[in-house]
Amino acid sequence: MVEAINLKAGMTFLKDGKLIRVIETNHHKPGKGNTVMQMKLYDVRSGSNVQTTMRPTEKVEQAIIDTKDAQFLYRQEDTAVFMDMETYEQYEIPVAAIEADLKYLLENTEVQIEFYGDEVIGVRLPTTVVLKVTETSPSIKGATVTGSGKPATMETGLVVNVPDFIEEGEALVINTQNGSYSKRA
Repeated sequence: MVEAINLKAGMTFLKDGKLIRVIETNHHKPGKGNTVMQMKLYDVRSGSNVQTTMRPTEKVEQAIIDTKDAQFLYRQEDTAVFMDMETYEQYEIPVAAIEADLKYLLENTEVQIEFYGDEVIGVRLPTTVVLKVTETSPSIKGATVTGSGKPATMETGLVVNVPDFIEEGEALVINTQNGSYSKRA
């Protein structure tokens, strides 16, 4: 059992028979009354996002999540196909469940597939990925790193704010935790 105050983004727990993943938590102390935990949660099975509040001392059952090393093979209509790196077994995950994650994945990218028991519930991305810029405005002469930047569309469709000196065709290291530009690859 875990108290609500100890829940962090990325943790998964069971509540009322539902498998819930924490997206965001915020410790909130109103002017009057007791402290509450404001949370943005994701129902893993139904795919719905929920905003809720919990008392900091409220307890939930933490779900035991196992992972296996896998490789992203391809996307086919509404299904993403992954292959276990040891057994070569293939897993199909509905695109709706991992749509945000797919913006960081090229074919053959290594990830970890998350399981709750035998149920495939999601994907754990590497911390950074290398993606090529497919579209951005032309670079500006004399641009510095400290400029406000410009949007760049990556080969997966992800849009990232990059420094003004970045040009189309460049490979960039992208942080998958917050979708930000890290450096040139």
